[in-house]
Amino acid sequence: MVSRVIPVDPFDLVIFGGTGDLARRKILPGLFRRFCAGQMPDDARIIGAARSDMDDAGYRDMVRKAIVEFAGKLACEDGTMNGFLDKLHYVPIDARGEAGWADLAKLVRGDVIRAYYFSVGPGLFGDLAERLTKHGLTDDTVRIVVEKPFGRDLASAKALNRDLAAHFDESQIYRIDHYLGKETVQNLMAVRFGNMLFEPLWNSQYIDHIQITVAETVGVGGRGGYYDKSGAMRDMVQNHLMQLLCLIAMEPPSKFDPDAVRDEKLKVIRALDPVDHHHIVRGQYGAGPDGADYRTDAENPRSFTESFIAMRLHISNWRWAGTPFYLRTGKRMKARSSEITVVFKDAPHSIFDAEAGRHRNMLSIQLQPNEGMTLDVTIKEPGPGGMRLVDVPLDMTFADALGPDAEEVPDAYERLIMDVIRGNQTLFMRGDEVEAAWAWTDPVIAEWEARNDVPKPYDPGSTGPDDALMLMHRDGRRWRDIRT
Repeated sequence: MVSRVIPVDPFDLVIFGGTGDLARRKILPGLFRRFCAGQMPDDARIIGAARSDMDDAGYRDMVRKAIVEFAGKLACEDGTMNGFLDKLHYVPIDARGEAGWADLAKLVRGDVIRAYYFSVGPGLFGDLAERLTKHGLTDDTVRIVVEKPFGRDLASAKALNRDLAAHFDESQIYRIDHYLGKETVQNLMAVRFGNMLFEPLWNSQYIDHIQITVAETVGVGGRGGYYDKSGAMRDMVQNHLMQLLCLIAMEPPSKFDPDAVRDEKLKVIRALDPVDHHHIVRGQYGAGPDGADYRTDAENPRSFTESFIAMRLHISNWRWAGTPFYLRTGKRMKARSSEITVVFKDAPHSIFDAEAGRHRNMLSIQLQPNEGMTLDVTIKEPGPGGMRLVDVPLDMTFADALGPDAEEVPDAYERLIMDVIRGNQTLFMRGDEVEAAWAWTDPVIAEWEARNDVPKPYDPGSTGPDDALMLMHRDGRRWRDIRT
């Protein structure tokens, strides 16, 4: 199976922060892979803009090294490297001053799609927007891409939205969350809304509970200074996990249209009940074999910032009344895994004796590292000896189902950047969606601070604090094992 690649229209993409870590690791290698796939037109141009003093040749050399390191097996095949590098330009620029802006204005064309990627801290969003307008680099056709964190609370998110809205219409702003660009996340919508098999069962009558897990094996590492001011709640729950929750819980939109999809996601956030502190577990990883614990990594010996969160949520609407959603995310966990598990209820009456056991169907959507889906169904165990039931998975792991073509599944950033060029906002967050998520998150954080809540310690390489297990056990449930 070979995916059909549709080239996009000619464009100029300016990457502010074009020498930064995100540009080197994700944005530029992703663009190179789209070039290799034949999706980039001949007259497309990519312009790096940053404080570093270098010329086009220096920038191309930096990007060449980044592609070799991060782009995977396509890095140097078929002589494509030089063709891609020829599309690159560089402008040294001062985001808060005037240096470089006249040069950028001369370089950017006005007769092609223009997109500006703000691969910088949110403190520079307003400055960049103001200077783009001042130097005549905008009109009502340009698009801007902004990275998370989009604020650290409701007040700052509203301020950022106001700064951008002063220069751009909401239809021009693409707030990126790379989780929404993952192939399996989009397949979640296809499975729900493209198959009659699932949608009639997608409600509290048939679903016992839903689990969403995003586990990482790494600690905060070199991000300690940033992470210690955010924690797992701000860094992961408010955006990544909230977006996954919306996609799994939302009503069918009237059509696959950006605003129709985002309207339904917004309804989910607004229907979330306030979460009681008894239904939240905060954790902080202790010392590992290297002797370093969270506080050492964060360089803050008195830190009460959480590196782990587990919580039980409820959505107050007709579809989900009474069905709990369990979310957890953490650093230095047992394995790197992002998974959504939909656990269906037991059959209302079992015709089999007790020795056959009781079994539940489960739909597991694996987002990383091995993207795919499995549906556990109950069958008779082969062989004589009576009726013994076992669960077997119907497996749609992409690597197995698609064979060699699974390697061609685009990275999330590849897909999302091409969606920006196409002008498709379906997989990007809207301003009111971001604000609604913060409006739900802020009271939770405020309560922790008011109670001087101390995170529970947990061992690196574990599944988190014991209290997180008890969160499920009290309800007669258990977490699905974290798998690679």
